[in-house]
Amino acid sequence: MSTHTPTTHAHVQLDVQAIRQQFPILGEKVHDRPLVFLDSAASAQKPNAVIDSMASTMRHQYANIHRGLHWMSERTTEAYEGVRDLVADFLNAPSREEIVFTRNSTEAINLVAHSFGALLKPGQAVLISQMEHHANLVPWQMLRDRAGIDLRVAPITDDGDLDMDAYKALLADGKVALVSITHMSNVLGTITPAKQIADIAHAAGALVLFDGSQSVVHHKTDVQELGADFYTFTGHKLYGPTGIGVLWARRDLLEQMPPFLGGGDMISTVTFERSTWANIPHKFEAGTPAIVETIGLGAAIDWVSKIGFDAIAAHEAELTAHALTRLATVPGLSIVGRPRVRGGVVSFTMADVHPHDIATLLDRNGIAIRAGHHCAEPLMRRLGLSATARASFGIYTQKEEIDVLADTLVRIRDFFV
Repeated sequence: MSTHTPTTHAHVQLDVQAIRQQFPILGEKVHDRPLVFLDSAASAQKPNAVIDSMASTMRHQYANIHRGLHWMSERTTEAYEGVRDLVADFLNAPSREEIVFTRNSTEAINLVAHSFGALLKPGQAVLISQMEHHANLVPWQMLRDRAGIDLRVAPITDDGDLDMDAYKALLADGKVALVSITHMSNVLGTITPAKQIADIAHAAGALVLFDGSQSVVHHKTDVQELGADFYTFTGHKLYGPTGIGVLWARRDLLEQMPPFLGGGDMISTVTFERSTWANIPHKFEAGTPAIVETIGLGAAIDWVSKIGFDAIAAHEAELTAHALTRLATVPGLSIVGRPRVRGGVVSFTMADVHPHDIATLLDRNGIAIRAGHHCAEPLMRRLGLSATARASFGIYTQKEEIDVLADTLVRIRDFFV
């Protein structure tokens, strides 16, 4: 099965061995085999910089934030709010007040569906694509069912790209209020043409949300350059901890939107009769937040920023090209999707071998991949599949590990034939 070559990047040398030394888990063994971790799209491993920052916070200065007047609380508040500045710079957001901390991308999208969705009227529409993760589908179904909006789905091509002609046609009647589309597919690796998507949507009077859960790991993200109105990502795929995600939204939209959750820290005043809300972004951050996890996210952003996305993108483009070439030599293996531009995710099937069996047997050889529908059941149906096996790459992945994967898949194929 033919494949398209990933986008090329200016070659920037990356010292992968030095990077791997910063990930203690990569020295572990699984079933007495060296760990080959090829499941970074599900959740990336954590470097010492992240682990140490979180441990240091808990050991030396932990306290609740925003409310305390003592030294510990003030220092921890400074560290926590400093991450808001880091994230704003990371996304090139116009203002730190446009950065809302959430638990993950799923919560961020639910926040938009609830709060921006409250501004929509029956007859208006939200437009998604066939390649969305459930996190960018189910919240819009829930909004449709409670608010009477229309939910439209833009098709993809057989190669796994967004069908841009069909996408544009779905916007033609001017009823779409919001386009919500992945910036990079977690199944196909497709990197969507975000700027073009946004330009077409805006010309039709629609706003745009990009789910950046996969894409922020691989490429520099500039929300202003993309023309986004909302952007979400999650910390645990960006070498940070679980339990922390980000919603970026334009200030004017956040000002209009009602709160998502009620409680402490999101209020200005409270009486038994009524409450008033805090200024953005705190209006959307009810209760004690994920303090330590947010500080860990800041450490992760610092860490990847020092390495640089030119180097990261070049390394992962080489890995992906190598994987497409090596996997194509495995008898009976078919790579799923041939998008024009793709990131470091490769899904595949093997004739006569179920993806779950592939993953189980690879695990016995110390190789971690993902198998299943990848929280994208409608996409699987579009592809005519029930599941795929998926290898995904990170900054610490080596070509030699991809070779081990390919060689082991050949042995698995021989076992079943």
